[in-house]
Amino acid sequence: MCNKTPSVTVSILDIMESAIKALVSQFKTFAGNDGSSNTLSKAEFSSLVASQLPTFVKNASDPSVIEQLMGSLDENNDGELTFLEFWQLIGNLANKQGGF
Repeated sequence: MCNKTPSVTVSILDIMESAIKALVSQFKTFAGNDGSSNTLSKAEFSSLVASQLPTFVKNASDPSVIEQLMGSLDENNDGELTFLEFWQLIGNLANKQGGF
């Protein structure tokens, strides 16, 4: 008996894998603008949120919104976001989007 994964599942995996690759790619693209390509500065984070998440983050172009959001994600208070710190935002947005 052959244990094949249904083609529908493969397509879903392709979509999910593509979504993760896109998130990583966009993080690296924006993080590479000033300084380290492994972290987002406040300016890089602001630019990423405003251009990539404008409908998920209300008032994404408001500096006080960015300040508050970044402060809630920046666990070590170094003024920059690692990918894992950024991933908290993605998880929270996905949670809200899914109604969880």
